[in-house]
Amino acid sequence: MAAVPPICEFGWKAVDFSLQGIDGRTYSLKDVAGPNGTVIVFMCNHCPYVRSIAERLAEDARALKAMGVGLAGINANDASAYPEDSFENMKAFAAEHGIDFPYLVDPTQETARAYEAICTPDFFGFNADLELQYRGRLDESKTTPVPNARRELLEAMRGVAESGKGPVEQVASMGCSIKWKAA
Repeated sequence: MAAVPPICEFGWKAVDFSLQGIDGRTYSLKDVAGPNGTVIVFMCNHCPYVRSIAERLAEDARALKAMGVGLAGINANDASAYPEDSFENMKAFAAEHGIDFPYLVDPTQETARAYEAICTPDFFGFNADLELQYRGRLDESKTTPVPNARRELLEAMRGVAESGKGPVEQVASMGCSIKWKAA
């Protein structure tokens, strides 16, 4: 059953983190933030919702970068229970789908919990002051790409980059639930 996150809580402040990327570097929020905004997306390798949008996400990340909006992907899934989401498989997934933005691992799941991430993909779009302005979807695709779908994340973040404000109307993302470790 698909998980659906809540609608945007406008103004909620981004939480800092220190997470290892697939390139071996450690990244914090300031390392991935853009001068005009930042997108944090919780994602993984095995989810069919993420797999269906991975190339478009990589493409949109490049377009966002050109607008001064940074983007990072964070994989918080329990890799011991879901080996497809292992760190090594993150590297292969990024190479397969042309992902050149920081793809980070959250092995303690503390960052996912701090953001109250619900599913993969779960998008958090912040303005230059790191205030939440978008908690929607990439586009209308689910497990099958929708050709010529409206690029909702890209449009929303263009507005955030230009005005600091996100759209009032947002459609929540949908995806597989985060695979939490047993307590």
